[in-house]
Amino acid sequence: MAKASNRGPSGWAAFAGVVLFIAGAFNLIYGLAAAINDQVVTVGGNGVIVWDITAWGWIHFGLGILMVATGIGLFFVETWARWVAVIFAVISAVGQAVLITAFPLWSIVIIALDVAVIYNLTVKHGEATA
Repeated sequence: MAKASNRGPSGWAAFAGVVLFIAGAFNLIYGLAAAINDQVVTVGGNGVIVWDITAWGWIHFGLGILMVATGIGLFFVETWARWVAVIFAVISAVGQAVLITAFPLWSIVIIALDVAVIYNLTVKHGEATA
């Protein structure tokens, strides 16, 4: 029987890679949508607010590309990918917190995905084997 290679990602790293890839894809979609349709209307306690979110859209689009690439790096067990993924997840979560008034449900979902990535790459990273 052939011995399994130790080069593959652990279960937690693979999970974090998948979640980071999904969060990055969501950021890509959101960024593209925000850049194309840049006028967002929200209704709050102080009336109607019109937001121009073109710049945020391009930022999220670029961040999404980098997150997808880093998620792929986690699958190939690149040494740089672990901490770069944590940094991108933190940046993504903070960026979504800024937009939470415009898109509350979307922002909460992306923040939850980012927190799952951070948790799995920091706390759970060394606990599982392939």
